[in-house]
Amino acid sequence: MREKPTVLVTGGAGYIGSHAVLALKDAGYGVVVIDNLVTGFRWAVPDDVPFVQGDIADQPLVEATLRDHGISAIMHFAGSVVVPESVENPLKYYHNNSAKTRDLIDSAVRVGVPHFIFSSTAATYGIPDVEAVREDTPQQPINPYGMSKLMTEYMLRDVAAAHPMNFCALRYFNVAGADPQGRTGQSTAGATHLIKVAVEAALGKRESVAIFGNDFATPDGTGVRDYIHVSDLAAAHVLALEA
Repeated sequence: MREKPTVLVTGGAGYIGSHAVLALKDAGYGVVVIDNLVTGFRWAVPDDVPFVQGDIADQPLVEATLRDHGISAIMHFAGSVVVPESVENPLKYYHNNSAKTRDLIDSAVRVGVPHFIFSSTAATYGIPDVEAVREDTPQQPINPYGMSKLMTEYMLRDVAAAHPMNFCALRYFNVAGADPQGRTGQSTAGATHLIKVAVEAALGKRESVAIFGNDFATPDGTGVRDYIHVSDLAAAHVLALEA
């Protein structure tokens, strides 16, 4: 039986990235993590997974990591993810999510990594005209976060047409939950995820939960959100890699 390839997980010390690391390990893949630990946690990466502390835009570091570990695929989670912050500080998001990813993709091309799995977002759709969003629903972001992710999708599309690389971009909605075995979870300081915010309020760690919007077409006028369990999302990334 052929040994499964080794995957570089960027942002592998963060919320979704750390769950993807566990899913890859559980599926028998080799895993290497690179994370600058600005929002991630070193403890979230298993001790037996090689860890590189650094930035995805540090091309000499990234390319050495790709070569030294014989990386065959990149699973890319590193980036900034808070929508209101992206409106207040758009250049941060175009720098962290678009410009730095450009350097990461360039490193992948230079080393010859053939597969790239991108953690995109449903924010690339903006406010769609349909209730059930499809892959081919028009992408019209309404904030810099969504646009910064869409720019990366465009880069990957063009690079895949010009070089021997294929890619998959997963555009998911709100993520919730934690590893059922308790190995990792949502630990971000100052979290904006509703479920963690609600739990912190229930535990007395914050005074209230803010509700935004009062004119939605719902019984009480507040919004209804779609959620996916983080472990299901990690499994979807593994399936995308295998495809």
